[in-house]
Amino acid sequence: MSVSRVRTRILLLQCLITGSLCTAFTFTEEPAERAAKSDGYCSRILRAQGAKREGYNEFRLRVEGDPDNYQPGSTYRVTLFASHPAYFRGFTLIALREGREGNNDEDYAGNFQIIDEEDTQFMTNCPPAVTESTPRRRTRIQVFWTAPPSGSGCVLLKASIVQKKIIYFQDEGSLTKRMCEKEPLFGEATEKPFLDCCACGTAKYRVTYFGNWSEKMHPKDYPRRANHWSALIGASHSKNYVLWEYGGYSSDGVKQVAELGSPVKMEEEIRQKGDDVLTVIKMKAQWPAWQPLNVHSMAGGGFQEVLLRAAPSAEFSVDRTRHLMSFLTMLGPSPDWTVGLSAEDLCTKECGWVQKVVQDLIPWDAGTDSGVTYESPNKATIPQEKIRPLTSLDHPQSPFYDPEGGAITPVSRVMVERIARKGEQCNIVPDNVDDIVADIAQEEKEEDDTPETCIYSNWSPWSACSSSTCEKGKRMRQRMLKAQLDLSVPCPHTQDFQPCMGPGCSEEVDASTCMMSEWITWSPCSMSCGMGTRSRERYVKQFPEDGSICMLPTEETEKCIVNEECTPSSCLVTEWGEWDICSATCGLGMKRRERMVKTPPTDGSVCSAEVVEVEKCMMPECHTIPCLLSPWSDWSDCSVTCGKGGRSRQRTLKSPLELGECAEELDQVEKCMLPECPMDCILSEWSEWSECNKSCGKGHMIRTRMVMMEPQFGGTPCLETVQRKKCKIRKCNRGGGNSDEKRRRKEAREKRRNKQGREEPADEHTGCKMKPWSAWTDCTKLCGGGIQERLMTAKKRFKSSQLSSCKDRKEIRACNVHPC
Repeated sequence: MSVSRVRTRILLLQCLITGSLCTAFTFTEEPAERAAKSDGYCSRILRAQGAKREGYNEFRLRVEGDPDNYQPGSTYRVTLFASHPAYFRGFTLIALREGREGNNDEDYAGNFQIIDEEDTQFMTNCPPAVTESTPRRRTRIQVFWTAPPSGSGCVLLKASIVQKKIIYFQDEGSLTKRMCEKEPLFGEATEKPFLDCCACGTAKYRVTYFGNWSEKMHPKDYPRRANHWSALIGASHSKNYVLWEYGGYSSDGVKQVAELGSPVKMEEEIRQKGDDVLTVIKMKAQWPAWQPLNVHSMAGGGFQEVLLRAAPSAEFSVDRTRHLMSFLTMLGPSPDWTVGLSAEDLCTKECGWVQKVVQDLIPWDAGTDSGVTYESPNKATIPQEKIRPLTSLDHPQSPFYDPEGGAITPVSRVMVERIARKGEQCNIVPDNVDDIVADIAQEEKEEDDTPETCIYSNWSPWSACSSSTCEKGKRMRQRMLKAQLDLSVPCPHTQDFQPCMGPGCSEEVDASTCMMSEWITWSPCSMSCGMGTRSRERYVKQFPEDGSICMLPTEETEKCIVNEECTPSSCLVTEWGEWDICSATCGLGMKRRERMVKTPPTDGSVCSAEVVEVEKCMMPECHTIPCLLSPWSDWSDCSVTCGKGGRSRQRTLKSPLELGECAEELDQVEKCMLPECPMDCILSEWSEWSECNKSCGKGHMIRTRMVMMEPQFGGTPCLETVQRKKCKIRKCNRGGGNSDEKRRRKEAREKRRNKQGREEPADEHTGCKMKPWSAWTDCTKLCGGGIQERLMTAKKRFKSSQLSSCKDRKEIRACNVHPC
């Protein structure tokens, strides 16, 4: 046995016997050995471990969400903790590739990140390992671990514990976590940084966003009012442009989406990137956040069941240089929480286009606001932090908090589907035949000398003429060679050209007909519960060459039913307001109108009635002129101090007036929402005064009123609901044999004479015998102040009785005076 190994064991034994805590598994070596990691110091840490105890579960290593697989490049929270009443003083944490011994740098997988420098630090002589900063009793430590790149295989996260002078290490069990690389989705590119795309042509995709953020799925502190997804904004872009990225810093556009739900600044940033962006992706906001799932369409007077999701969607295209897709939407209300995809690569290594991507999404913190709850007050994060995923252990007040550190339930799902491929494709092996020809016209009925050994797709429609004037130009159509069965037989061309001129200048006798696009997907149903309408659109791909107008319809509308078994909320709405001014000053634009909810549902649910309508509007044809405009001014303050109002901004025209009228808008107005306006307590009118509660002498009478509406949002509280005032009908007679006072004194004397102390069942008067008091009647109101009564009537009248001495009695008192 070498002297070095003997010295190592002696030092370890001294640490354990004396109880003094040596830094976990860090042994005194010669200076030359301690200076270099290449001597295998990390591997000696692993071999120097103490007792291995199978099934010993006082200590546990856990990765947030307990995943069996890791996503390459993703970051996970790793927790090492002790079950009560156990604790530990020191620890070591490493991440090894499965089957490796830790002798080389390549044996270690991923990278650890320190969360709390007071608790954890990297080991001096073994930088891949994490150990304690200060020896002390502790029950939990946490670090971040970033998974290795694709192709790293399975990884073992291994922990060792120093506790009560004993070192524990486990190759299996609760102190070891095995995770393997997550299998990629079909067609998903896994290489990062992104490789150059080798696909040909272009591909068209539809992205659909399904919100699953609801009180049922995320019940803690769920905001019942104003929960929504903001307008979604994104783009298909090249790898030279980053809209946002995990671990990066938020731009001004990302900050406005995350904090305000406004896509305006981010859209400006996207459009400034020029050729790095192919398509801007935009979807409308969703109010409320949750959307129903089952929709029935109604066409031709009957119902046809179609499984749809009332979720927004948008279409975009990608090509060889702009094959990445990113988007963001705000989780509202929230401090700065967003959901989205960053640089999703739709190009495959096989030079094709991804068929479909479906991904569940969790919220991300944009790093610009330090709030921890949905409706935390604004608190800017200074300095700004990096974009990171929310976790279940961020803060006890967080709506996603879980003391066990479980995974956050996804708040939404995004589905990206390829709907067409255009142009000649590099990889002639199709995913399916229908997909290849999805956007290609029907087979043209014309003679063709194409050899039978050449298999082509259908010809595409003719392109627009390259000339917009009466100068001669050309137009093109193309087809794709799908297979060549005999290589000795040449296959004809895949492109066809034809001379043409601009609209109205054609030399042909028969003008070409109007060419339309395919119908775009049906819009969501206008109602979230019950019967509504939905629409779809198409556009003119090519106008007739003679300059005539296309008469074919470009929009269709039909009835639809959403969740026909639902019970619509009972809410009252106002009449529709006037249509807003068209959003465009020339050409095609949009206009909208609104109505208000007069009375919300009494059960606290969201009113299902549609409150906003949008439709297209056509203004005079646009004439492009040079426009030099100043930047937009800042938005004005909201026009109201509470509730719904408006705000505006302006810009000025810098171009000379002699150039003509500029078509660009100079003023913009948008809605703004501030906290709800206070609502004061509303009370009913006072009731009539009750009768006096005494038949003679001093008494009182009362009146009441009801609470019609409790105060809300800090309104004026309710005033009193019961009032009392004195009353005096007449003086009680003190003389005379028939006076009430004399009778009462006589009855009192008779009761005192009663040796058994029994209470008289009824009052007796000189002229009559009275029945006992009746029971109090039920209160006339359950709250807000009511009245109760009781009666005493004559049981027997004697001949000598007088009306004044034998009269029914009645007493009144207030009840249920507490506010409603």
